[in-house]
Amino acid sequence: MTDRLGTVDRRGTDGTETRRRLLPQALVVAFLAGGTSAFIAHDKAVRIDVDGEPRTLHTFASDVGDLLADEDVRVGEHDSVQPAADAELTSGDEVVIRYGRPVRLTLDGQRRDVWTTAETVGGALRQFGVRAEGAHLSADPARRIGRNGLDLDVRTERSVTFVADGREHTVRTNAATVREALDQAGIALRGEDTTSVAPDSFPRDGQTVSVLRITGAEKVREETIAFETVKKADPTLFKGTETVVRQGRPGVRRLTYEVRTVNGVQQKPKKVGSEVVREPRDRIVHVGTKPVPQRVAGADHLDWDALAQCEAGGRPNAVDASGTYGGLYQFDTGTWQGLGGSGRPQDAPAGEQTYRAKKLYISRGASPWPVCGRRLHG
Repeated sequence: MTDRLGTVDRRGTDGTETRRRLLPQALVVAFLAGGTSAFIAHDKAVRIDVDGEPRTLHTFASDVGDLLADEDVRVGEHDSVQPAADAELTSGDEVVIRYGRPVRLTLDGQRRDVWTTAETVGGALRQFGVRAEGAHLSADPARRIGRNGLDLDVRTERSVTFVADGREHTVRTNAATVREALDQAGIALRGEDTTSVAPDSFPRDGQTVSVLRITGAEKVREETIAFETVKKADPTLFKGTETVVRQGRPGVRRLTYEVRTVNGVQQKPKKVGSEVVREPRDRIVHVGTKPVPQRVAGADHLDWDALAQCEAGGRPNAVDASGTYGGLYQFDTGTWQGLGGSGRPQDAPAGEQTYRAKKLYISRGASPWPVCGRRLHG
């Protein structure tokens, strides 16, 4: 019994020890098995396409933003990321990044700077909403756009109506100028012809342009250039006396005018040239500065006012019907100038006429005035 009891005790002791040895190992195995499951659960296989270069990778990132940071992919305000940076990642997802490209776009004559994430010119036009069909493009639609961008000139197809020679002509055109569109419409400009808008301006969609048929001719006419009167002091002439020593002569100016007819309607003539054919010549007049003497011995006591009233009605500028005699005392020009007068007697001041009449009386008495001479004596 003792032996059986001893045998039983040994088996009990050995079983306990075995269990004690196996328990920690079982715990380690269980821990490792659980950690591996968690590790495998967080690992994701995703596809990332960076500007047209796709690749597949494994990541522990929880969202798109973390993935981009882990892969050192930097994006700016003009770049595109799909799905959004805060979108949660799951295995099998695809993340597409497209970098922005600057495009210096001139669209129908209007320049502006825009950005596109398209890789080709055709793709960029679709993003901009520009219809490429029928348009003039400065670059092929299949051309790739680099990160530095490109200059792109686009002229879309437009409808332009020309009114020429009484008819309307409507064309579809992507021309850069009105002149080019005219050629496409089969309308020619000849000579001075032009259009209602500048021929080199950009034709707009729906625009109506009139063709102006212009004929021109020149007309020449002459006009008179008035001469000036120059007065010079002459101390040999009595005050109030003016003598023309040189007659003036008008000049001649030739004017050239352009006379235009626009669509059959004559326009206001336009002066295009002016030329002096003959210069005017000044009229020169001598003006007397010599004081007029008031007295002539032997004649001052006579009634000269009465004689002047009888001869000329008291008018210093009176001229007889024949034009031979003039002035207060009806001198003829020869007698007047013989007495020292200048020019015509009727042009001299009254005081000078009376003075020379007194001198005439001293030399010839009252005989020069056979009818009115007796008035001198009252």
